[in-house]
Amino acid sequence: MEINHTRFKEHIESLAEIGKIGETGVCRLAHSKEDREAVDVVRIWMEEAGLETHIDGFGSLVGRVEGKETDKPILMLGSHIDSQPYGGRFDGTAGALGAIEVVHTMKDQGIQPNRTIEVICFADEEGSRFNKGVFGVRGIIGQLEEEDLERKDKNGVTRLEALREFGVEPDLSQSPVYKQGDIEAFLELHIEQGPVLESQNKPVGIVSAISGPIWLTVTLEGFAGHAGSVPMHLRQDAFLGAAVITKEFNELVLSEGTPNTVGTVGSVQTFPNSRNIIPEKVEFTIDLRDIDLDARTKLEKKLYAIIENTSKELNLDYSISEDTRSDPRYCADWIKEIMKEEDEKLGYESPVLMSGPFHDALFMSYISDYGMIFVRSEKGISHNPLEYSEMEDLQKGVELLYQTALRIAQS
Repeated sequence: MEINHTRFKEHIESLAEIGKIGETGVCRLAHSKEDREAVDVVRIWMEEAGLETHIDGFGSLVGRVEGKETDKPILMLGSHIDSQPYGGRFDGTAGALGAIEVVHTMKDQGIQPNRTIEVICFADEEGSRFNKGVFGVRGIIGQLEEEDLERKDKNGVTRLEALREFGVEPDLSQSPVYKQGDIEAFLELHIEQGPVLESQNKPVGIVSAISGPIWLTVTLEGFAGHAGSVPMHLRQDAFLGAAVITKEFNELVLSEGTPNTVGTVGSVQTFPNSRNIIPEKVEFTIDLRDIDLDARTKLEKKLYAIIENTSKELNLDYSISEDTRSDPRYCADWIKEIMKEEDEKLGYESPVLMSGPFHDALFMSYISDYGMIFVRSEKGISHNPLEYSEMEDLQKGVELLYQTALRIAQS
């Protein structure tokens, strides 16, 4: 292998100390002081790799090394370094630090790429703090709205306030940063966050496509009353409505979804949140994904019917806001072919598999061809401190990333 194993391992382990929770967990919420500390450390590693760096107006860290032929569309590599509030050490981080290692290895080898390379650590991929993520990548491709800056976290802090505290002054007029044709390819390495590679006993996989997610926030409003005095048949219980919708949504996905369909209710807020008051208002999130757009569309329509019918039956008012919507996006065939050829040289015999989780790469696909590499996750665990990938597997993934990037950079 050509990458520096020791350096990459040290970077992974060092970054895991920032925002560390427990023995193996990480909490680096978007635009937080921990996030800023991580950005400052990773910026040093970028500069050691020969990259000129800056932090853009969306909070993303960008490094650039000029190619010999500056008129060529650039090669972009990267991922993210923010985390879930109860996250692990490798989600996003492996790809961001792997991208830096690719450029650092080129420097070690005395290689100046023919085309310019940029490495980017996208701000707020996770979306856990403001309930809407992939912020940095949407900024550079022109998919942000003023509403994105007005979103509040659970403490009432707006994203605009958080970004200013982070140290940047967001300006949506800067978006988009890139247009179609500026980028030859975007490459992202990521842990799989699923069990497929482990089940096939393979350290690395080549991604074929990313499922398209829909994120919704549903608000139900009933009427608060004393839990001891209001008869059951006279109640307007918003939490009961949320429970019924959650159950029926789950049954819908199981009975009518494809093998790749997943549906989740992940965040629930109830008001007034007292044990002896009937819940008056409940807000909850819905996450629906599939690689098959037609199948997802059919389920979405039936989900809306479930919400409407349940609200009528329980005498509740409801509203639905759409937080994220993306079609399934397919990796470029020519990039997959390069990956397969380099994979064969390395002797990995990596399978081709799809991604259920969405990544920054999904949004980059709107302005650029893209390719992804997955690294085996132990027991498929992610978004959890128990998330784990063997360092040897990660290094193999970064080696494939390096060989793929080198081919594209020198083409």
